[in-house]
Amino acid sequence: QVQLVESGGGLVQAGGSLRLSCAASGRSFSNYMMGWFRQAPGKEREFVAAIAMSGGSTNYADSVKGRFTISRDNAKKMVYLEVNNLKPEDTAVYYCAASRSLWLRSRANEYDYWGQGTQVTVSS
Repeated sequence: QVQLVESGGGLVQAGGSLRLSCAASGRSFSNYMMGWFRQAPGKEREFVAAIAMSGGSTNYADSVKGRFTISRDNAKKMVYLEVNNLKPEDTAVYYCAASRSLWLRSRANEYDYWGQGTQVTVSS
């Protein structure tokens, strides 16, 4: 099993930046494909970004391409999401998730473990 704890959220002005972190505990972290999702009030959880086990491949939702960057450090069992040029519509709870899939996945039901989320609020 993998336990995930997110941090780094907060209140920022539009155009600002944050670095979200996800700390994993448990064995074989490097054997999991990792992803970030977000959920705004009244909306479904949506895919943001994913990164392969080795960190060599990534995938992004169209709405965040060019603004967000996912990365991982397998030695530290950490996953990061750099969020830049934030917009009010980026306001949501951001979740880190782990999947046993060998391939990059963008559907929430393809992930096996979830953190409890970190709130990001962007003011206009």
